[in-house]
Amino acid sequence: MFSRLRSDIQCILERDPAARSSFEVLTCYPGLHALWLHRRAHWCWTHGLKWLGRFISHFARGFTGIEIHPGAKIGERVFFDHAMGVVVGETAEIGDGCTIYQGVTLGGTSLYKGVKRHPTLGKDVVVSAGAKVLGGFEIGDGAKIGSNAVVIKPVPAGATAVGIPARIIPSKEGQSADVTEPQAPKFTAYGITQEDDPLSQAMRGLVESAGSQEHQIALLWQAIEKLSAGQHTQGCVPGDAALKEQFEAGKLNDLIGK
Repeated sequence: MFSRLRSDIQCILERDPAARSSFEVLTCYPGLHALWLHRRAHWCWTHGLKWLGRFISHFARGFTGIEIHPGAKIGERVFFDHAMGVVVGETAEIGDGCTIYQGVTLGGTSLYKGVKRHPTLGKDVVVSAGAKVLGGFEIGDGAKIGSNAVVIKPVPAGATAVGIPARIIPSKEGQSADVTEPQAPKFTAYGITQEDDPLSQAMRGLVESAGSQEHQIALLWQAIEKLSAGQHTQGCVPGDAALKEQFEAGKLNDLIGK
């Protein structure tokens, strides 16, 4: 028990630069208190003491501002940072080393009892402020959920999900999508990524394609002008005219996620 307590405190000291001492973390971090109370509520829930488990959960909600259903499964070294307004559903599972910020909902979209209604987070997942993860699917190890994203489908390991509904920025070379420097720390607060939103990439592709089409139309008119002037020469087609289709509709659709 004490080794797990030390592990809980240490993970907060490592991930929160505002934490100054173990005593401060022990006494002033509601995310830590919510985690401890949940473990007792979960023990009651799994040992048939359903009402007592719900009562402890209800007390923890009022005391910490974090609502975790006693049936939820939470791994080791999980950090609820600030975490006011976090809601974790009954069948949710949170893997080791995850970080969850304020206003996050791990919710369900099904009304059927006895089924997996809430998401499963893999190891070292970061769910940023205000994000909503809705459904009984999996978020892969090391994935990042951007602030205020609404995730309604699985996220691959190492990828970053942003937007409403969330679009996926895939990982590159086996690394998380938000790792830009080899010496960057493994943990990135709030899941920040310097990669563009996939929708903005698709829009930029459309803009570039439209500009290219304008250029090609101008070249066609130049060729027509030469032909109409009676210059029946072999060089009437400009050298930079695109004679083959180059519009990558499939790639743009993949970026948009449709």
